[in-house]
Amino acid sequence: MQFLKYVFTLIIYLGLTACMVGPDYKEPKTQVMDHWMSNHTSTIKQSTYKNVLWWKTFHDPVLTKLIEQGYQNNLTLQSAGVRVLQARAQLAQSVGELYPQQQALMGNYTYNRIGESSLQDILPASFDTAELGFSVNWELDFWGKYRRAIRSNNAVFLASFAAYDNALVTLIADIGGTYIHLQTDQAKIKITKANIHVQEMALKIARSRFNAGQTSLVDVEQAQTEYSETEAALPPLVADLQHQKDILALLLGTTPDKINALLISTQGIPKSPSTVGVSIPKEILARRPDISEARMQAIAQSESIGAIKANLYPAFSLAGTFVLTSNNIGSSSISDILNWSSRSITAGPAFSLPILNYGQITNAVRVQDAAFQQSLFNYINLVLKAQGEVQDNITNFIQAKKTIAYLTKSDKAAIKTLQITMTRYKEGETDFTPVLNAEQQQLRVQTSLINAEGNAPNALVELYRSLGGGWEIRYGNDIVPDNTKVEMAARTNWGTILKTPNHLPPQTESQKTHQLYSPVW
Repeated sequence: MQFLKYVFTLIIYLGLTACMVGPDYKEPKTQVMDHWMSNHTSTIKQSTYKNVLWWKTFHDPVLTKLIEQGYQNNLTLQSAGVRVLQARAQLAQSVGELYPQQQALMGNYTYNRIGESSLQDILPASFDTAELGFSVNWELDFWGKYRRAIRSNNAVFLASFAAYDNALVTLIADIGGTYIHLQTDQAKIKITKANIHVQEMALKIARSRFNAGQTSLVDVEQAQTEYSETEAALPPLVADLQHQKDILALLLGTTPDKINALLISTQGIPKSPSTVGVSIPKEILARRPDISEARMQAIAQSESIGAIKANLYPAFSLAGTFVLTSNNIGSSSISDILNWSSRSITAGPAFSLPILNYGQITNAVRVQDAAFQQSLFNYINLVLKAQGEVQDNITNFIQAKKTIAYLTKSDKAAIKTLQITMTRYKEGETDFTPVLNAEQQQLRVQTSLINAEGNAPNALVELYRSLGGGWEIRYGNDIVPDNTKVEMAARTNWGTILKTPNHLPPQTESQKTHQLYSPVW
């Protein structure tokens, strides 16, 4: 037995160290900027990215609470976490292929009756036979067929984990953006109501002067038109506000009727910080989970080429059968099956080589190679796209801050202009046209200012999204909620995979080796 153990160990070692056909993944050349184009501004500073929980830079406790609730309850995120478990199980399944692929216990008890034939001179007319044993067949991985598949599924597993992080980045940014949009709508409603009040006063003044015979009916109709038009702007804002609440409810994994209670203590549109630290492009690209996911998908596809190509080479295998047999012919007894002398053994090596497959395997390899090239292009293109996203959001944030400064001055001037024109109209020094123009200007400027005050923090949210920030919120937590794991364990035998360390990416070489070569029962 000790000898067989050594032979088995030697076979495993030779299998793992044998050559592997197919290409090894090589990192493609990508174009990366040295620095961002944000010179001549104090808004963006080059520094190591530190704002892991970036939403806290807004100092808005309501936003922080919403993001924490979304992290705990969002169903799309939880689905991404379960996909990691699925990918981990698929990896474990492929690891099992590295060991004897077919093992089976077998047994039978058969009644036999022989019709009239020459065999009746040798065998009785009826007799029983019994058989008990096992068989095994093991295709050795000389060409890397199974190891390539393991590596491919390992990359798929790591890609699924990166996809979870990317889903987390998306969720947090979506909550932040929706919250800002919602607060912007509320600010617009407030400004619109304030302007409706001012225009209502202007309408009363116009009617009063008309009734006193100091002006014509035109002034009244103009004032009424402007007043009603501003009133008409209110319902779409209220409708959009509710729409944003509905979106937020879905992101938080709750129903729309629960949202108002979460927004009671809001402080208005979040104020973005005056300066933001952004690290160099190479550092940012290294931490974006979607880029990591694309890279892992390319690696997975590269390994698939070799897994398919191995089918072009001869397959070497070991096969064996051990059975105990007995019958009740003559002096024999079925119970003789328990005797060691009843054993039958067949064992030996075998090989098979596919021929005349009419190009099926060769073209299957070509299919995998084409898919790999597509995944490379997707990866390289995503690197370029990510840099464009960051640069766009840097520019948007800088310009949004400038816009706020300009519109703040314009707002003060518009308010002053309306006050002056209202006073002059009340005293009969001018007709209603300057008042009308001033009302329109004030509403337009104040609406633009509110939009700008929403655009600045929203641009910052999008900047943090493009920086790949926010997924660090999961530190110290599992990617699958405990209640979900309890449900899954009650439904299916998940073994040890549901334990947190067993479905997280390995951190040490020992853990990597264990994950790639040790069966998971």
